[in-house]
Amino acid sequence: MTFILTKGIFAIADAPAIQHICYMSLKREEVSKKIGARIREIRNDKGLSIEKVANGANIDYTQLSRIELGKINTSIYQLYCISKSLDVPIPHIFHVLDQDR
Repeated sequence: MTFILTKGIFAIADAPAIQHICYMSLKREEVSKKIGARIREIRNDKGLSIEKVANGANIDYTQLSRIELGKINTSIYQLYCISKSLDVPIPHIFHVLDQDR
């Protein structure tokens, strides 16, 4: 999976076709809150504890809590680890950003 950021457009691409495009009109804080809320929604839908997901992602549960609350802007690598722990593809987390276009 390839991540592309160019001219205000964030894309998750899988060569040769782009699978997901998000026009970046949201502020950093808004993105963090939306992504965090989506992670919490997925975790709750799967009936997983915050400790179990954090442990699977190799991060502290307090860190995951801050991510879910949108209090911190986390790395792509941590999002990748969280998505693996939740057993969902990364685009499944990011699709919430398309709802504001």
